[in-house]
Amino acid sequence: MKKLIYTYLFAVLIALFGCTGTKKNLPRVAIAGIAIESSTFSPAVTDEAAFPLRVGDSIFSYYNFFVPDSGVVQRAEWLPTLRTHAMPGGIVKREVYEKLVGQTLDMLRKVLPLDGLFFDIHGAMSVQDLEDPEGDFIVRIREVIGNEVLISTSMDLHGSVSPRLAENSDLITCYRLAPHEDAMISKKRALTNLLDRLENGKGKPAFKAIIPVPILLPGEKTSTRIEPAKSLYELIPTVIDGEKVIDAAIWMSYPWADEPRNHAVVMAYGDDKEAVGKAAEKLANHFWNVRDQFEFVAPTAYLPECIEKALASTKKPFIISDMGDNPTAGGAGDVTWTLTELLKRPEFKSENGKTVIYASIPDSGFVKKAVAIGVGGKIDATAGARVDNRYAPPVRIAGTITAIVNDEKDGNTVVVVKTGSVSVIVTKKRKAYHYESYFTQAGLNPRETDILVVKIGYLVPELYDMRGDWIMALTPGGVDQDLTRLPYKNIRRPMYPLDKDMAQPDLNAEFVPLAGKSKK
Repeated sequence: MKKLIYTYLFAVLIALFGCTGTKKNLPRVAIAGIAIESSTFSPAVTDEAAFPLRVGDSIFSYYNFFVPDSGVVQRAEWLPTLRTHAMPGGIVKREVYEKLVGQTLDMLRKVLPLDGLFFDIHGAMSVQDLEDPEGDFIVRIREVIGNEVLISTSMDLHGSVSPRLAENSDLITCYRLAPHEDAMISKKRALTNLLDRLENGKGKPAFKAIIPVPILLPGEKTSTRIEPAKSLYELIPTVIDGEKVIDAAIWMSYPWADEPRNHAVVMAYGDDKEAVGKAAEKLANHFWNVRDQFEFVAPTAYLPECIEKALASTKKPFIISDMGDNPTAGGAGDVTWTLTELLKRPEFKSENGKTVIYASIPDSGFVKKAVAIGVGGKIDATAGARVDNRYAPPVRIAGTITAIVNDEKDGNTVVVVKTGSVSVIVTKKRKAYHYESYFTQAGLNPRETDILVVKIGYLVPELYDMRGDWIMALTPGGVDQDLTRLPYKNIRRPMYPLDKDMAQPDLNAEFVPLAGKSKK
């Protein structure tokens, strides 16, 4: 079905741009981006296999607004190059980064000249022996395409904006919701702002204001489901008028990487210097004024208390977020500490105890043994802690194999082992359990389970809607939510909340030079 849709879309694009006369009147816009959120506090290293490549026309299928009636397709001659989005993880190997950047630059050279570039990134990539990779990437892009080409940068609100990235982006924005239900809306906004400036002939906005805000908080404290983040992000549209101020954005940044760029940022851009500066200052000052109001989006405790609350609850499922090793925030995913503690509990030793699902622990060796034994067989083997064994060694799982599922789409194999009243999900590769279907495919019913333990922080919408009750566990790992336990060395200090008594920072707007105009 996807192939048919893609073929239809490609045919529409050919029909639209096949005529040379039409082609001349349309701006030439390239698409490129490398996206990952990577923790420097995890021993995991991200390899090339983590980056699924979309090259050339296959990029169109990623965006839900590249459809004939979207009002986007018809407005440019699209020149997609390379875009890849890896699952969050550890620091990226330098040679992998260089290869991906090299491929992108080669493809951009082949589609020159350009009028615009849609630069679609996350903003929290970390690379071995390289500070500020997104800033490095965009500078190298500028060396190929030139400083006159308009670049519109789209980012996750948990990305980081460095001075290099701000200078070399002409239009820059990020999501306004966490969870990121507005991801495609934000990307489309970044793209339509670019197209508008190309079509109206105004080109680069005259002014870009930036305000570094010395706040660094985890996403679990800044969800827009609750205050004060909800009202903070709702303030953004009130400072935008489409002319004087074209767009504005607030980046919370990423607390599990240790670079000078890791801190909150506010930016605004437009053609009226005073209005742009005031817009950025209004957002930054409001942000600073509510800094003491940020709390976790759900009740939070250390694991023993979380288990006690779950045991006492009659609501199903009682969800426990195993936050410290959350793979969707950059954790290695194979920390065994929480599972080890669960399996020690006498309440779960008997099959008649409260039912528990643990999702999940990756271990290819364990999965291979389970597949050889088969469903219904007994297994007694260790799993996990092959990458991150700082908190607990591989955990022994002894029980009955109740399911083996092969996922041809991502090349993963999922095994479920019942030990006492706990169903442990072991995967060949890391897997984020965000959807009910992932559980039901393995013969599990999360809605009727007493306790559901998931390696996640704030719940994604499907789990959130499923919850009977919910608590977030402060567990150890590469994305530990207790930031005071992280060995920061390179972030700017003072930084709230690490330095709670810090003085009032300077929140006056700084104006960023246009690309290529900074003083050397």
